Amino acid sequence: MANGSDRPSISIAAMNERVPLAAAFLKGLASPQRLKILCVLVEGEAHVGALIAATGISPSSMSQHLGKLKEEGIVEVRRDHRTLHYRIGHPATLAVMQLLSDHFCKDRS
Repeated sequence: MANGSDRPSISIAAMNERVPLAAAFLKGLASPQRLKILCVLVEGEAHVGALIAATGISPSSMSQHLGKLKEEGIVEVRRDHRTLHYRIGHPATLAVMQLLSDHFCKDRS
């Protein structure tokens, strides 16, 4: 095991507490539309218009997905007058999306 013994380095109690949190986190990412948004945001902050242009998601659907991502703590928003700018705000999301971006988001041609 990770600590060199026959016992796992994480306790059953810790797994019972953390695994549901990880499952909920992954469920929040497990939407093609949200993954498109996050593929753009992994490159850096973007305003709603840029996200719509980059993903092809309709404005009403974009609003719903951004609201859900914000509610789940996955993205953060910054207001500049009337413009909302979004960025990945959750460190685990950024780490996961950097990996996914390398394999699924970037143009490989």
